[in-house]
Amino acid sequence: MNCLLGADRARQLFEALDDDTAPVSVRFNPLKGGVVAKAGLPVAESVSWCADGFYLSERPQFTSDPLLHAGAYYVQEASSMFIAQAFKQIDFTPRRVLDLCAAPGGKSTLWRALLPDDALLVANEPIRPRANILAENLTKWGHPNVIVSNAYADGFAPLHGFFDVIATDVPCSGEGMFRKDSAARDEWTDGSPSACAARQWDIVSTVWPALRQGGYLVYSTCTFNREENEDMVWRIVKELGAEPVAIDCPDEWNIEGDLTGRGLPVNRFLPGRTRGEGLFLCLLRKTAEAPQPREGKADRKKGAAAAKAKTDKAAIALAGQWLAETEVFEIEADHDGNLRALPKTTAQDMRRVAAAVRTLSLGVTLAQPKGRDLMPCHSLALSTALRREAFPIMELTREETLRYLHREAITPPDASLRGYALVTYQGFTLGFAKALAGRANNLYPKEWRIRTDYLQNT
Repeated sequence: MNCLLGADRARQLFEALDDDTAPVSVRFNPLKGGVVAKAGLPVAESVSWCADGFYLSERPQFTSDPLLHAGAYYVQEASSMFIAQAFKQIDFTPRRVLDLCAAPGGKSTLWRALLPDDALLVANEPIRPRANILAENLTKWGHPNVIVSNAYADGFAPLHGFFDVIATDVPCSGEGMFRKDSAARDEWTDGSPSACAARQWDIVSTVWPALRQGGYLVYSTCTFNREENEDMVWRIVKELGAEPVAIDCPDEWNIEGDLTGRGLPVNRFLPGRTRGEGLFLCLLRKTAEAPQPREGKADRKKGAAAAKAKTDKAAIALAGQWLAETEVFEIEADHDGNLRALPKTTAQDMRRVAAAVRTLSLGVTLAQPKGRDLMPCHSLALSTALRREAFPIMELTREETLRYLHREAITPPDASLRGYALVTYQGFTLGFAKALAGRANNLYPKEWRIRTDYLQNT
């Protein structure tokens, strides 16, 4: 770092990494409206490069805020929100975007907020436990035009020229995490940058055929060294065929540029100079020709999947009534018999992706057959596609809501209430409950329940 930054700026960085007063920031969900959530948080000032991002004056107990669980906002480090500024430089409207290394979901939820409603986002994570967390956060965000997949880069390579944008927030040596994560310091070794650079090249070069010519690669890391940053960008340019694209950055943001003397239009966030943690990001336009699409095998798999997706027409009709705009969706059954709704604008694209890689969710999972009953699924409750009038409402107090999120028994405010009901807090939907005589079965997902001292500060 002394060689790369010079002694004075390196010392400034080292002092910042030993300072435990890192800024706290959140990003509000424009799909669900953030006025209520914003009023309940200690908002101090906006994040300059992201319209929905804000710094907080202190760190609240986020786990005990029901609106976080409702998807009203996402707790995200401010530097990572720079995706919003990079997006402004893309000279066309993307329709298919892949976030390749997406867990836990901060950048994916931001991509989904930036994209048009009829564009498809594929949020992917190769490690299954992390992919489950990604699926949870995308479900809470609530947009129906999303796939969550669990695959390595080579799974997407056969989708030749399919994506307009591929975001690769690649695994790195994590030097940008040194301030807030002591484990990142303990795990770092002299060989970490070289080992990570080799892995990064493998990921980018493997997925490269899936990006169309003229499409954009967003390459980012949370580390400082040049080997994983400028050197990797230079290799992508020279060996894969790309041109780096400058991102408009006012001087007052204190974002560093290329530190290797090559003049690359890259962006470095350094603690001590920018208000955030470490981030390196470069936007690259693909100049090399992409292989021609090969759809035959995928189409055959799609047809086989469709043959297994037969279900009761009455169930499909009933589940369709739970959507605000039934006509814009295709409703089908997955392999487990659960009903899901795929936006018609991207249904074929969704099936093509699902034929290539393992998926955890497509569109909105609507309902699960339970004997003669059809039980609405949790993703429907949190989706912007939900028709709220289809279910009675159980508006709860904050303490009641926290008990619901802890998956404890709850009592319906209205004793006459029967059947499936939406559980809400301050108008935000949190999930379903099934009201019975004087009580309600809590249907909040077991794996999502709050495990901390959730009633603190109620």
